[in-house]
Amino acid sequence: MARTRVDDRVPALTSWDEVDQILAIIGDNQRTIEGIEHAMQEAIDNEKAAASIKAQTFIDNNARLERQIKEFSEAHREDLDGKKTKVLNFGSVGFRKSTKITLPRAAAKLEEVIRQLVARGMGDCVKQPPAKVDKDALRKYPAGEIVAVGAAVQVDDTFWYEPDREKLAQ
Repeated sequence: MARTRVDDRVPALTSWDEVDQILAIIGDNQRTIEGIEHAMQEAIDNEKAAASIKAQTFIDNNARLERQIKEFSEAHREDLDGKKTKVLNFGSVGFRKSTKITLPRAAAKLEEVIRQLVARGMGDCVKQPPAKVDKDALRKYPAGEIVAVGAAVQVDDTFWYEPDREKLAQ
């Protein structure tokens, strides 16, 4: 148990025996508190397990339905008429641009990328020590500059969906 700091009031105790008795009371109180907290944590863990079991059917069902929505949306992408989002009665589906930066795995090539970043004045993309590339900082630069230093830029359209909770609540 951690040490406890006490304010500097005049002590009400008059002997070491009284201090010893109070230490026994405090220790007993702490054990009781720990028992209460243990029982509480056990109850929380049991409730979480029960909730997880109840929710698993719905989680599995949602995963299956999400795959169906994604497959349908990808197959009927031309229905979006060049837009990225399709608004429906009970929500929206669409695609958004997702940019991913990949770096070479070989240590020598990675060192060359770091050297190129520093040489081109993009030192804010290099974390020290040890020198490594900060992809979040690198993402701020144009794709041409990223490719020029030896990294790769992969742009994908990532599917997303969002139910309209306000309409569903009505």
